[in-house]
Amino acid sequence: MEKSYKEVSDYLAEVKAAVWARRYRIDRNRKRRANLRLYRDYLIDEEKTREILLSLTTEDFCEVTQNEHNGYQHEQLYVFGKDVKLLQRFGVKDETVSLYIKFNKQENQFVVVISFHKQAYPLNYAFK
Repeated sequence: MEKSYKEVSDYLAEVKAAVWARRYRIDRNRKRRANLRLYRDYLIDEEKTREILLSLTTEDFCEVTQNEHNGYQHEQLYVFGKDVKLLQRFGVKDETVSLYIKFNKQENQFVVVISFHKQAYPLNYAFK
């Protein structure tokens, strides 16, 4: 699904407003093992997570997908990628980690970060 630079920029501004207002959550459901693994493998806390989310730019945008879960097919999920430096939990050095970040901005302006984990494959960026 194609989105213009302005559409993505406007969407991201709304997501960031929700993050600033702390109207978001990271999905840490057991089904989201990759999200849990990021927090297990790296020294990353809520403030670092928030910092990363607030640092996203329109150029980090990759694609929009439809939510495929029953009852939620009307929702559009926005995918971003971001390279960040994180300290390995059981290592001694920083590592550049390519993140896969997928949002669901709900009608009440609350944001669910469905995916927040290492990329499993290289992403294609729409505006880079």
